[in-house]
Amino acid sequence: MARSRRWQVRLDDDAAETGELPEVTDTTPTHGAARRLAAFAASEEAAHPATTTPEQRESQAKLQVLIESRAIWSAIIGGVLGLGFGLVVFPGERPALAGDGSIQFFGAIVGGVTAGLAFLLGYSLNARMANIWLGERPRIRQLLDTVSLLVVHSSIAVMGALGLFRVFQEAFVGLTVDYIAGAVLLCIVGAVAAYFSFNSGARINAFSLSTLLGVFMASGVLVSMLFAENPFWWHVMFSELGTGQAGLTSFWTFNTTLVVSGAIITTLTAFITRDLETWAEHVRRRHVRRLQHEREARRAVRGKVPLSLPLRQAVSRHIRSPRIRMVRIGMIGMGASLAGVGLVPVNLHNEVHATFTALFGLFFLMLLIGMPYWLPGFPRTFYLLSIIAAGVLLFAGSLWWPIGYYNLTSLELIGAAILFSWLIVFIRNIAAVVAELQGEADAARHLPDEERSAGGG
Repeated sequence: MARSRRWQVRLDDDAAETGELPEVTDTTPTHGAARRLAAFAASEEAAHPATTTPEQRESQAKLQVLIESRAIWSAIIGGVLGLGFGLVVFPGERPALAGDGSIQFFGAIVGGVTAGLAFLLGYSLNARMANIWLGERPRIRQLLDTVSLLVVHSSIAVMGALGLFRVFQEAFVGLTVDYIAGAVLLCIVGAVAAYFSFNSGARINAFSLSTLLGVFMASGVLVSMLFAENPFWWHVMFSELGTGQAGLTSFWTFNTTLVVSGAIITTLTAFITRDLETWAEHVRRRHVRRLQHEREARRAVRGKVPLSLPLRQAVSRHIRSPRIRMVRIGMIGMGASLAGVGLVPVNLHNEVHATFTALFGLFFLMLLIGMPYWLPGFPRTFYLLSIIAAGVLLFAGSLWWPIGYYNLTSLELIGAAILFSWLIVFIRNIAAVVAELQGEADAARHLPDEERSAGGG
């Protein structure tokens, strides 16, 4: 039997200091290959935040192969767990696709467990090693992030299984399967949940986090609506789903969704502000060089620097300096306010609940309206989008009060749509400006070689 082949990576202290690519062979299997490769990629990124070195690109490419390999192993193990669980619970039964004791019920259990375990493996073994800055934060923040993301991945798998088998049962009314087919279906659920959760944990970034947040919130609210005992909850507002009158399932699902979503927003803030800090440092240096060039040009023309120039340049530096801290405050305030809405249901204390809701809206409006001042140098079309979003949000609010065109539920739906649309565009613009920055840095790094080549010709 042929021996399995894995990448072997050796990274010693000298290689780490010189930035050389670690020696990679494919002969001896090692359990720490992914960690060492990820650590090397992370050290390269820390040393060159504004550019991508060839060594970093190569190590990242090999890391992606290793991640995919481990994701497949996670799927295999998750499938085996699902199959074994099905063979234990289904013998002598003909389970239905949905309902009590059905594949839907046990599939939700299998999906939640395998998704949670696979996410923890991917997040701890790969993403946390590739993103060293995550491990440098306070322990309580790390624990909060891990627990929140674990809940999100498990919940998405659970709600996906509940919804999917419910749909199939509606399509195939009265269908039951034997215990072997039931076990195979649980095998498929376990494999799919483990595969995608491992990949999500290993490759987690700002864009995937925003997508997860949207899917999680939509799924949680949808489940709350489906299980609400009061069918007319929407006559009031979404917060009615978080009251005892909506039923125990709706109560816990809705409030837990809000609390965990608030925690995820704070985690997302860490990813966003880290990229913004790299971009902001480049913007500040570029503006300082521009001001120095202006000062030298004035001195060359007039023989001296005008007395008003230092004051004018100081004002310019203040206006053109990005304020990442304000973006961080706004987003963390949104996350904390959203968590507060879930922690204090409207029937528990209406005034406190309303205060948290109002704070969420105020923090969001602060980000939208203040974007040109918080992030000078960002694409101007994004400023326009933010102002339009703020205007639409205020107009939608006026249609609720004082005009009374619709109820609060409609306003909340519009607000959620604006929030997630803006957030996705914001993250994509951050990725674009950081990519532009890296392109400029790469071009500057290769320019001397090109000049030498031209001179030699």
